[in-house]
Amino acid sequence: MSKEEKSYVLGKANKQTAALNLQSKHFKDLKMDGLIDDFRHIEFKNIIGELFTLQGKAERIKNFPYPRQFATLNLFFAWIFVSLLPFGLISEFDKIGRALINSANTDSLYNAIVENFVWLSIPFSIVISWIFFTMERIGDVSENPFEGIANDVPITTISRGIEIDIREMIGDDKNMIPDPHPEYEHTQM
Repeated sequence: MSKEEKSYVLGKANKQTAALNLQSKHFKDLKMDGLIDDFRHIEFKNIIGELFTLQGKAERIKNFPYPRQFATLNLFFAWIFVSLLPFGLISEFDKIGRALINSANTDSLYNAIVENFVWLSIPFSIVISWIFFTMERIGDVSENPFEGIANDVPITTISRGIEIDIREMIGDDKNMIPDPHPEYEHTQM
């Protein structure tokens, strides 16, 4: 893009639509200058139209509001589970400890550990609670995969890879083709 085109696109609220609109104008100019025939012009217009449609679909997916009850109920149920978990684990660890006490081992250290076996329910409760809250957090982050945070879909990297492929296919000068983003290099190995 020229600097004027870049400032035009960046000045619009919907930059993707502005870029497609510019491409459509370029195809019109090519047609008016006689550089492409009617058939190719129509095909290019159809492609741009399809890109507008796909871009609109992608925007609807990205901007679809998740009902808050999904996030609220999941967190609420996680808290209920985590609150009740220690009570269930205490009972089970107590049963295990009593069964171990009834075994025939007479070692005093062994008996001391077994008598306090119920206390192991605390670290187990913490680990299990952490797992559930981590899963809840992953679910929250996964609801919006296009927000630009670390765990999102790498749209910029994917787009750069597509750009490189297209520019190589149309025979652009290798020196004019941009380098891939570092993340893209790792996915190609």
